[in-house]
Amino acid sequence: MRLQAPEMKLLTGRRLALMSPHPGDDEGSEFAQAATALGAHVSFVQPGLDEHSSPWRVDATARMLSRLYDAVECQHLPAALTGRIARSADIPVFAGLATAGHPTAVLAQALDGDIVWAVKRRKILQAALVVSLA
Repeated sequence: MRLQAPEMKLLTGRRLALMSPHPGDDEGSEFAQAATALGAHVSFVQPGLDEHSSPWRVDATARMLSRLYDAVECQHLPAALTGRIARSADIPVFAGLATAGHPTAVLAQALDGDIVWAVKRRKILQAALVVSLA
């Protein structure tokens, strides 16, 4: 009989933002579930920004996010916008960490073992969050 160890709450007290125009989709839910299982609190944030937003507005938003959160996951935002936020923020900014096109999804597919893909994916997401935030 194989016993499963309880998940450690390594991100207890950490506040994460999920910035996406579609926060309730499957990818947003995967991110939130992976983070909350580790004890983090995840807030869904409507971006209010796009590729035409002024540099000043993007920088001001990134600074505000840095004051409120320990990290930000940007999903379904233009790459240039996510990059600008990352350069201006004082916290880790993930570019679609939990999206299907991110390399972590490919890594989950490549892992051997009997574990279901969704569980592998969540564990990889959790590892990335712990390495970045713990």
